[in-house]
Amino acid sequence: MNCGDEPSADALSQIERRIVADLQVVRPVMPAGNIVLFAAIFASLLFIAVYSLGAFAITVMSPLQTSTMLGTTAIGTGLLIYSLIHQMVPGSLHRVSPSLLPIAILMSMMGVIAALFQFQPDADFWPRAWVCLRAGTPIGFLAGVPFWLVLRRGAILSPTVTGTAAGLLSGLLGTSVLEIHCPNLDALHILVSHLGAAILCSIAGFTLGLRAERRSASRPFIRRP
Repeated sequence: MNCGDEPSADALSQIERRIVADLQVVRPVMPAGNIVLFAAIFASLLFIAVYSLGAFAITVMSPLQTSTMLGTTAIGTGLLIYSLIHQMVPGSLHRVSPSLLPIAILMSMMGVIAALFQFQPDADFWPRAWVCLRAGTPIGFLAGVPFWLVLRRGAILSPTVTGTAAGLLSGLLGTSVLEIHCPNLDALHILVSHLGAAILCSIAGFTLGLRAERRSASRPFIRRP
């Protein structure tokens, strides 16, 4: 067929069949107003976990430490939710790069912890750290399930970036629970075990997102007959 010739009806029909072969009905993208859903999930799980474990840290921290720690965690949580909502909608504009936001939040929290609390020698540091890690990390992993159910209704273009942010959001729930529950005010303990729960969850989210991205990249774009 020459360049100026029109394709035959059979050729057009074959092209059409190949184009529509993999088309499927998709769920509508959730509106940005459903940011309330993320916040409600986070707040509900936080209340349940703190109610079950107890709020012993509030009684030993100063008002400045309590308000600053909880405020910093709340700001980081809000920024992550805002970013995830926009990542669900392709073409959304991001005021802060989604790939840099988790790093900025973790660095900010590290600075706040180092400024508010003192580093104290502790002969039983690792056993105490393990107790908190063992309590906070599973809470973060469990929180990832309802967050994932919300995220899967969107159109995620970068599973690695979204997975990291979602993992950190889930991990911050575990960190928040430990901030309210654990009365240990050693700065190194808080950095390693409390914030460590959020870091571990973000690494898990990154790993799962990377696997999903590689799996998607390995699939052929057009299925040949």
